[in-house]
Amino acid sequence: MIRIRQIKIPVEKDNIQELRNKICKKIKCSDKDIINIKLSKKSLDARNKPNLYYIYEVDIKISNEEKVLKRNIKNNDILKTPIEEYQLPKLGNKKLKQRPIIIGSGPAGLFSAYLLAELGFNPIIIERGEPVEDRTKTVEHFWNTGELNKNSNVQFGEGGAGTFSDGKLNTLVKDKDYRMKKVFEIFIKCGANPEILYIHNPHIGTDVLRNVIKNMREYIIAMGGTFLYNTCLTNLVIKDNQITGIEINNKDTIATEVLILAIGHSARDTFEMIHQNNITLEPKPFAIGLRVQHPQSMIDKNQYGENYNKSLPPASYKLTYQASNGRGVYSFCMCPGGYVVNASSEKGRLAINGMSYHERNSTNANSAIVVTVSPEDYGYNPLDGMNYQRKLEEKAYNLGNGNIPIQLLKDFHNNVENSNLGNITPIFKGNYKITNLNNLLPEEIALALKEAFPNFDKKIKGFNQDYAILAGIETRTSSPIRITRNDNLESINVKGIYPCGEGAGYAGGITTSAMDGLKVAESIIKKYTY
Repeated sequence: MIRIRQIKIPVEKDNIQELRNKICKKIKCSDKDIINIKLSKKSLDARNKPNLYYIYEVDIKISNEEKVLKRNIKNNDILKTPIEEYQLPKLGNKKLKQRPIIIGSGPAGLFSAYLLAELGFNPIIIERGEPVEDRTKTVEHFWNTGELNKNSNVQFGEGGAGTFSDGKLNTLVKDKDYRMKKVFEIFIKCGANPEILYIHNPHIGTDVLRNVIKNMREYIIAMGGTFLYNTCLTNLVIKDNQITGIEINNKDTIATEVLILAIGHSARDTFEMIHQNNITLEPKPFAIGLRVQHPQSMIDKNQYGENYNKSLPPASYKLTYQASNGRGVYSFCMCPGGYVVNASSEKGRLAINGMSYHERNSTNANSAIVVTVSPEDYGYNPLDGMNYQRKLEEKAYNLGNGNIPIQLLKDFHNNVENSNLGNITPIFKGNYKITNLNNLLPEEIALALKEAFPNFDKKIKGFNQDYAILAGIETRTSSPIRITRNDNLESINVKGIYPCGEGAGYAGGITTSAMDGLKVAESIIKKYTY
């Protein structure tokens, strides 16, 4: 096949025939010569508003391939399609005596389980929360009533924290081994839209992602995996610096010599237990801040132009700023057409997140605007960052009387509490309460945010508008802890334990967590046979 890059089509003319016409013009061929077209990449170029273009990269099958390549040999945008396929690892030679155990069924846990099951290792997946169907009902109940299930919520349960997010799949990780492609192919096999393989900044959406996760579970079971729900890891069994088993629910023990810790960034009781077992941990930087809501129409006009084509998807943005106090400020987990959700996982503490359905069709855009924090802010002991998060979440819970504390942006700037909202309808999952968010944030964080909003307004007109709605607190941007691992991806001081994914400090988001799950599974497969 032939790969053709930089095919530029105006948004208003975007259709398959126009694409074929552009291909023919670029490689100087007839339409009838094209046997098949496979999209490789598709992105939107909005740099020259109001003239917007889709930029395509395609692979084509053509009747006279060698002749076309020879004719276009000096054109760097035309080349033979490279081989870009994930290669399954070869089995090792050490006999695995017991089934491998995976703690957590978020992206890292599910994808490590999928690969291990595909290669015949029959993994056991331990999940403290519920299957995704039951979990969805439990989360909706929490949003409606405030009654929290501490083991099954927005953070815990099948699918992990990403299940109640936007389902964003973008990543900047270099992928020379094509793990990302393998992840996307599995997602598509389980029900995701095939466009995620080629579209720029793909997303699945929380509603579709739930079905994908259910289907993925069924594939893993069919290949020999076992899921244990409502089952919590409560202790480790270690002998001579080697994992030999785990304790679950404070009573039962399961023997194993391979344990994948894909626990997620909010498994605080598990972090404490791991620390008590002298597994080497270290603190790591993360970010905290507030989530802001604007009208999606405002974001669309800024990103696409005043009279933009309504066929375009709801627009997103990415913003960064360096505050005068040295703090980095940036947008995080931007959700076009989304909701701000109560994402709490501990009683008496409150954290929020953003979420979008596949259609991204709510009237508001939201994004976390967060500020970097480091051990200099909270301490150098392994659990200090986690406890720093907890203190802020307790303040948020108390400030909102158990509801999400919110405030207009103008009142945040002026440090006043006002009982009124403006012309932007607040869109939340979970109840909210108007308050003064200055009483929630550390002073240096609030100052950095107040400095950043006017700067962001220079890039997106209206971003600093008076009636934008702020909500707090966003603390779960990434894990505050890293479970240290060696070059074989094992814990540096206990053999057989494989820290994995975002909670272990080695990923950020659905895609990188899933890729790390594959990477850890590969390391196990290369060492063991079953």
